[in-house]
Amino acid sequence: MEIKILNKSENKLNFTINGINPTLANTLRRLMIVEVPVLAIDTVEFTKNNSALYDEIIAHRLGLTPLKTDLKSYNLKEECKCKGKGCAMCELKLVLKVDGPGMVYASNLKSTDPKAVPVYGEIPIVELTKKQSLELTATAILGKGKKHMKFSPGLVYYRGYPMFNVKDKSKLKKVEEELKDIITVKNDNIQIKDILKWNESHEEILEMNDVEVTNSRENFLFSIESWGQLKPEEIFKKSLEIFDEKLDEFSDKLKKAK
Repeated sequence: MEIKILNKSENKLNFTINGINPTLANTLRRLMIVEVPVLAIDTVEFTKNNSALYDEIIAHRLGLTPLKTDLKSYNLKEECKCKGKGCAMCELKLVLKVDGPGMVYASNLKSTDPKAVPVYGEIPIVELTKKQSLELTATAILGKGKKHMKFSPGLVYYRGYPMFNVKDKSKLKKVEEELKDIITVKNDNIQIKDILKWNESHEEILEMNDVEVTNSRENFLFSIESWGQLKPEEIFKKSLEIFDEKLDEFSDKLKKAK
């Protein structure tokens, strides 16, 4: 197996993995989406709310507000030493107290942990008019996307690397001129200059010129778009750790079953 980083930014990572099969590719994708844990607001206790929105609506908006997550600082409640009762190692408290008039933003949430704050402080929660107030205490916990998508760290998708079968070599020159910014032709073989620019419209042009386009079942292009709770490379590394743990667990159960 070979991994090559193509592009990396604050919240996006593009890379290729060569030498695996579709089953493993989809397993990695699913692990990143539903098994890598992040912090999210789980419960909200309202002290005062005379805004135009019901408590449930505001609680829902807060739950979907991404929180920066340090996986070394928090435990899943079911794995915490407090046995799920709630402590500083598995719960995070955030307090909000705002008087109108004005818009209430995610940045108005005051966290007990300066490292665990809203990723995007400009997210609007509710607009207050004169004499309206909002006071609440929110509790955030570490959770997984398989429980609720508010605990999912981001969007992950992949596709097989394009493969080409040239049926009419006489048309290659025309194709190369038409897609000169995308492909190059060497010894009658098509090579992609920048896979990140490749899309279905390019496939259609090639197929109209007797070039069959298929997707590899061994080499894959992955894209991770983080919501901001974790860096995309953290999401990938954590998914590999979880994969190892699950394989070890499966191996142990097989041994016990014999």
